[in-house]
Amino acid sequence: MNSFVLPDDAEKIMLQAAALAERGKGRTAPNPCVGAVLTQDGRIVAQGYHRGPGLPHAEVDVLQDAARQGINPQACILWVTLEPCNHTGRTPPCTQAILQAGIRRVVVGTADPNPRVIGGGIDSLRDNGVQVVVGVAEQACRDLIADFRTWIDSPLPYLYLKLACTLDGRIATRSGDSQWISNARSREKVHALRERVGAVMVGAGTFRADDPRLTCRLSEADRPPNRPPDRPSDQLADPRTQPLAIVVGSNLPNTTNFFLLRERPGETIFWTTEAAAQSTAAERLRALGARVWGAGTGDRVDLESCLIRLRSELGVMDVLCEGGGGLAQHLITAGLVGEWWLFLAPKTLGDARAVPVLSGAEVPRMADAWSWRTSRVQELDGDFRLVLRPEPTLDHGQDASCEEGGCSPA
Repeated sequence: MNSFVLPDDAEKIMLQAAALAERGKGRTAPNPCVGAVLTQDGRIVAQGYHRGPGLPHAEVDVLQDAARQGINPQACILWVTLEPCNHTGRTPPCTQAILQAGIRRVVVGTADPNPRVIGGGIDSLRDNGVQVVVGVAEQACRDLIADFRTWIDSPLPYLYLKLACTLDGRIATRSGDSQWISNARSREKVHALRERVGAVMVGAGTFRADDPRLTCRLSEADRPPNRPPDRPSDQLADPRTQPLAIVVGSNLPNTTNFFLLRERPGETIFWTTEAAAQSTAAERLRALGARVWGAGTGDRVDLESCLIRLRSELGVMDVLCEGGGGLAQHLITAGLVGEWWLFLAPKTLGDARAVPVLSGAEVPRMADAWSWRTSRVQELDGDFRLVLRPEPTLDHGQDASCEEGGCSPA
């Protein structure tokens, strides 16, 4: 018999494991984030998650937690968000650890999407007499590893899109004023997202209008926990640094009077066209220590090739785009957005000339609209954070490039 009867609150338990997995976001690449718990008599008695490459996987981490508490795992059910690995990498197979611990019942959120290993861990456990149930809270567990699926299926980094708008869909007034649409708690969430990515991207118009820093400014007390209490210090992931800053546009700045050029030139990359990358303005930026990458012809920047280069040359696995609406739409059109964080503020402008949340596309019929799946809704002191994921859509016939005029608020 390869399965068993689950408790009524099975999905709730798996979601607890998923919440643990979230703690590893931004630290586990190129591995997926994974969470695990052990239950005994329907109660969670141990917990663990993967913190980073070379560190214990979630299954081993939860067994270590059980050992510290003197809990016998043979009497427990193991819940893990992703299929246990059955191969040796930087660490031994998790299936081996499960079998050695004497665990006889395992609940898996979702199978491993890696075509080289899919189903192997589940089959190995079952072949050794372990009862395995697969597919509990599966969509939530699949959402956890959307980044991992991008990494194994393509040469691209995973891309987060963040925008904050009013109830009538505006990201700035007609004059370009946008501070602040969202409240302090929403902005804290944005900085938590910056803390997990390797680069933050804006369009050239946003760069000129807002003079952004593009840094994570969370206090140490506000940063996501890197380990539960009593976790040994040698199991910490690598310390975090500030994300790189990326500015997209064919028109490069002719002045150094911007924060990124004064304070962070060595951490700033300008994505521009091939012609602009050979200009005098580009040479001035390079002299300051900034990088200038040329890709694309005319006034269009080839976003996809720049993203691929960002991962291959600099090892950036996660990117956050913070606007404006034109750049955001180009990324959506090109199918490059993995996850959209939309902060909706209870404010209205009612001004047709205020800056729209997205712009640059031509959609004649509602049937041609881009479709999104809402995977999470969170209330933040009156604001709402919507986490949206793309649904399969029609081919809108546009490429992964960005025109200067459409990459940022006017």
